[in-house]
Amino acid sequence: MERLSLDGYVVDILMPDLVGHDRRPATFIVYLFLLRQAAKGRRDEVSVSLQTIATRTGLSKSTVQAAFRHLRRRRLLDPAVKATVTDPARRILRPWIRA
Repeated sequence: MERLSLDGYVVDILMPDLVGHDRRPATFIVYLFLLRQAAKGRRDEVSVSLQTIATRTGLSKSTVQAAFRHLRRRRLLDPAVKATVTDPARRILRPWIRA
């Protein structure tokens, strides 16, 4: 079984902020799913369809879409990357890590 390392920031700050303050637990679930997919590919860009995310997380497609909108507003997903049906790319941002 593979292990996934999370920055402490994700659990200590981001989880309470998204789940408690924003009252959007689905957003946190989608972000964790995307982080896992990025870790598997060892890249910040993930190509996975909306339907796949919904199926794998147990959320509805509309809930995943709402989570994407919120993650873009919060600058946790790159708003410049536009996913399409044929190219469902999304770039995960980690603003707490300085380049």
